Amino acid sequence: MIRKLIISLSLAALAAPALAQEEAPLNPGAVAPPRIGDYPDCRDDGREFTECAPAIPDRWRLAETLGLVKTRWWDPYNQNTLKGDRPIFGDDWFFVAALVSDTVVEPRSFPIPVGVQTTTDAGDIDVFGDSDSFAFNQNLITSFSLIKGSTAYKPQDLEFRVTPVFNFNFAHVNEKRILYVEPSEKLNRKDGFIGLQEAFVDYHLRNVSERYDFDSVRVGIQPFSSDFRGFLFQDNQLGVRFFGNRDNNRFQYNLAAFMRVEKDTNSGLNDVSRRPRDDFVFLANLYRQDLPFPGMTSQVTAVYNLNREADDIEIDKNGFPVRPALIGNLRGRDYDVVYLGYNADGRIGRINLTASAYYALGEDRNSIFTDEKAKIRSFFAAVEPSYDRGWGRVRLSGLIASGDGDPYDDTEHGFDAIFENPQFAGADTSYWIRQSVPFIGGGRVIGLNGRNSVLPDLRSTKEQGQSNFNNPGIILAGAGADFDILPELRVSVNLNRLWFHKTDTIEALRVQGGIDRSIGWDYSGAIIYRPNFIQNIVFRLSGAALEPGDGFRALYDNNEDRDLYYSVLFNAVLSY
Repeated sequence: MIRKLIISLSLAALAAPALAQEEAPLNPGAVAPPRIGDYPDCRDDGREFTECAPAIPDRWRLAETLGLVKTRWWDPYNQNTLKGDRPIFGDDWFFVAALVSDTVVEPRSFPIPVGVQTTTDAGDIDVFGDSDSFAFNQNLITSFSLIKGSTAYKPQDLEFRVTPVFNFNFAHVNEKRILYVEPSEKLNRKDGFIGLQEAFVDYHLRNVSERYDFDSVRVGIQPFSSDFRGFLFQDNQLGVRFFGNRDNNRFQYNLAAFMRVEKDTNSGLNDVSRRPRDDFVFLANLYRQDLPFPGMTSQVTAVYNLNREADDIEIDKNGFPVRPALIGNLRGRDYDVVYLGYNADGRIGRINLTASAYYALGEDRNSIFTDEKAKIRSFFAAVEPSYDRGWGRVRLSGLIASGDGDPYDDTEHGFDAIFENPQFAGADTSYWIRQSVPFIGGGRVIGLNGRNSVLPDLRSTKEQGQSNFNNPGIILAGAGADFDILPELRVSVNLNRLWFHKTDTIEALRVQGGIDRSIGWDYSGAIIYRPNFIQNIVFRLSGAALEPGDGFRALYDNNEDRDLYYSVLFNAVLSY
C-alpha cells in the first residue's frame, strides 16, 4: 500500500509542471491584473485589497483609459458619447445625435398649361406652354434621442426622440399661375420651413422570453411603413403603435392608430402648428419569417382609412385649393375604406423576390361624378423578382392597379393609396414615379399622378389631398439592373412600359373620347458614388426620360411637339 502511495505522489509531481504550463497566459502582451503588492496601503491599514484598490473604469470608458482610443466629439467612427457609445449619465442612459444634409438639384420638363389670365409669351395662345422647369431642395435633418437600457443585447427600456427638419426650397417655371395662384406673381419661388418629422416616446412594456422577445408601445409622431416597399402607407404621422415579436423574432406584429398631420405645401414636411386632419388610419399586421419557405418573410395586413373631410375647405400656401379637389362635382367627400393585403420579401433559392397584393373595399359618401354614395371595390398587385450574379443584379418589375371602367355607376373600381412612396421599378429614378404631371383640361390644380407616386389617382396633391377611387389605374412592366462597378460605385438602369388600366374616367373628365391606354416608355439610369465605402457620404446622379405613347399624346399633344420629357436629379446626402 505504501509503495502504491509513493508511486501516485510521484506521478502527481511529474504532472504538476505540465499542468501549470497549460494554464499559462496565452497572450503574454496582455495587461496584467493588479496584484496586492502593487498597493502597499492595502497592507498597512489592514484593509482587504478589494476595499482600497483604485476603481477600474466601466466597460465603456476602459478602452479610452488604456489609451486604445481617442474620443473626439466630431468623429462618428470611433467611440463617441454623442453617438451613444457610452452612457451620458448613470450606467444605462445614452444620448444619440444625428445630422443629415440632403440636397436635391432637379432640372425637369413636364406638360405645363398656359396661364388663363396672362402668359409670359405674347404669341403663346395654345393650351400648353413651356414645359421646362427647375427645382432645388435642401433639408437639414437633426435628430436627438435619449435612450435607457443595455441595448447591446436586449431591447431598450425607454427612448425619447425628436427630429426637427430645416428646409429651404426654390422653384422656377416659365409660365404664370403654376407656382402661385396670382398671375401677378413671379416665375420664381423661394420658401423655407421647419417641420417636425419625429417626436415620440418609446416604452418597453415587457420581455416575454429568455431571448428577449418583447412588447413595446410608441406614442407620438413616428415613421411607419405598412409594407416592404411603401405601396400603401409610408409616412411620419402622429399615432400610437403597439409592436413586438415572438418565437425568437420569427413573428413580428404592429397594432397602430394614426391621425394624419397637415403637411407644408412646398417642403412636404409635417406642419405641427396646424390642427391635425380629420383623416384617421387604423392598422394591424403580422410578419412571419421563413414562410412559406426558408428565406421568405410573409406579412398579412388590414388597414382602415376613415376620412371625414367633406366639410373642410383647405387652401395651400400658394393659394390653390386642395380640399375639396377641383375635379368632377367640386364637392367635399367622406369615405371609409378597408385594405386587406399580403406582402412578401425574401428569396427562393437564388431568386430574390418582393411581392405585394391589396384589395380595397368600402364606401365613398359622394362620388365626384354622381353626387351619390358609391361602393369602393379595387385591387393592386406588384411583383419584382431579381437575380444576383457576381457584381450584378438583374430584375423584372410588374404592377397593376385597377381603374374605373364606368365612372357613372355606383361602384368605384380605381385603386388609390393613403400615402405611397414606392421603392419599386427604379423608384424616384423613374420619370413617371418622380414627376407629377398636371391633369390639364380635366380639372383645376389636379395631377394625373403624384410626385414620388406610381398611381394615376387624379388627386390635388399626395400630401394635402384626399384619396380618389375614380381614376384610370395603371399597368407597369419593366426590367432593370444594378452593377457594383467598384465597392464605392454603383450603376443602375431601368426600362418601364406604362399603360392606363382603364381610360373611361379621364375620357369623361376631359370630354374626349378614344384616348389610347398607352402612357409610354420610361427610361432611367443612375450613378451612386460613396467615396469612403460608407453611407455617411453618398452622391447620386440620375437621369430619366418619358417617351409618350398614344394615350399620353392624346392628353398632352402640344405646340412644342415634344418627343421626350426629361428629369435630371442630383442628390447629395452627408450624414453625421
